[in-house]
Amino acid sequence: MNPLIQTNRYFSALFADAEVSGAFDTARTFDHFLAFEIALTQGLAESGAVEADKAQGAIDKMRGFRPDLEAIEAACPVDGLAVPEFVRQLKAHVGADLLQAVHIGGTSQDLIDTATVLTLKEVNAVLAARLDELVTGLERLIDEHGENTMMGRTRMQAALPIPVSHRLQSWIAPLRRHQERLSRLRPELEVLQFGGATGDRSANGAHAPRIGAVMSDQLGLSDPGQAWHNDRDRFADYAGWLSLVSGSLGKIGQDICLMSQQGIDELSQSGGGSSSAMAHKQNPIKAELLITLARYNAGQVAVMHNAMVHEQERSGVAWTLEWMVLPVMVCATGKALLTAQQQLEDITGIGTPARTG
Repeated sequence: MNPLIQTNRYFSALFADAEVSGAFDTARTFDHFLAFEIALTQGLAESGAVEADKAQGAIDKMRGFRPDLEAIEAACPVDGLAVPEFVRQLKAHVGADLLQAVHIGGTSQDLIDTATVLTLKEVNAVLAARLDELVTGLERLIDEHGENTMMGRTRMQAALPIPVSHRLQSWIAPLRRHQERLSRLRPELEVLQFGGATGDRSANGAHAPRIGAVMSDQLGLSDPGQAWHNDRDRFADYAGWLSLVSGSLGKIGQDICLMSQQGIDELSQSGGGSSSAMAHKQNPIKAELLITLARYNAGQVAVMHNAMVHEQERSGVAWTLEWMVLPVMVCATGKALLTAQQQLEDITGIGTPARTG
């Protein structure tokens, strides 16, 4: 995550939530590193590349490993990433007699990319659930207020009266498409990264296909059959999906801001933010935040597309650029979904009920 969001509680409260941002926690990331190493050793054993008893001994040792986070943090500016110091500590913990079963055929990018994918797999389950809840909340609003009437507006000018359901359906339709997009995207995204030094799995020779298959099974990921060290369309595509989701939520937020304006009064809600200078105001804080998060993510998509330009077999520039951008986009989307749910719950009325009698 962005260090500013991590260290400043004011920003953290606005732009992130504990469940999604917690998935990117330092300790969780190193748990994923360790899971990768254990799966690799298991693959070495099952492929016959390493004796089974040595592999099991190494795995038993690794299960009790707890990295020195402060030492890894100190080494990061020198190594440029966390893996070298992590692996040095892991090998020292396992011991010299079992080293032939540790990190054989793996490389730093394998650990970091796989850890990222494991984090995204966890987060995707949360985002999918929040999308489902949001669609349900909108369906509830349609049931409660859909037959009411409001003014349809084009280019922010009064056009013709419309049923409230017409506008709410325009909110819900893209969210349903985003649900479908995520279900198609996840199998392409949630894949093992395993290629070794230059991405061709050459260090493991003929054993490599079996090792990859075992690792993917152990980690609950798909095995693409080759490395994607320098092929970043998966993450760029995912960033686009994140921006689509937050953009659709931003549209909802923009509409709510306009509908709740004094003098328009097409939407009423409980709560709202107070003003330090004007006690009569009820600011549409949640709706405004949805717009902010949408615009932030829209700007970051371009950076993720820039990060697709990798030099040869690995880039130290484009790759690390992803680290600065993708986690914060995920957190922004998670926060937007949570905020949108809360916003829908605040709504007490939309439009004008039809007269009866």
